Amino acid sequence: QVQLVESGGGLVQPGGSLRLSCAASGSIFSINAMAWYRQAPGKQRELIALITSGGSINYQDSVKDRFTISRDNAKNTAYLKMTNLKPEDTAVYYCNAVARPNSWSGPYNYWGQGTQVTVSS
Repeated sequence: QVQLVESGGGLVQPGGSLRLSCAASGSIFSINAMAWYRQAPGKQRELIALITSGGSINYQDSVKDRFTISRDNAKNTAYLKMTNLKPEDTAVYYCNAVARPNSWSGPYNYWGQGTQVTVSS
């Protein structure tokens, strides 16, 4: 079983920065990819950044050049550095991992509990 725990959310003024962390723990054989999603009130959850075990990275266009996803494989932790935050970035941010809990299982999707990011003056 894999657990994901996000941290680092909070209230920040427009133009400010935050760094989110996602720590994976439990039974982990491998993590194929980690990603960050967000969900604003009344809207669908959307993928905003993805990083694979091989290091390939993809961003949603609205956050390119402002957000940076990274991963510390030794610590099974992913990060999302957010800069130049805008009010429209306000959402609950969720960590996602595609991981295998053991060598005889295929990959599964795992989700963290979410962390609130509010951008407001």
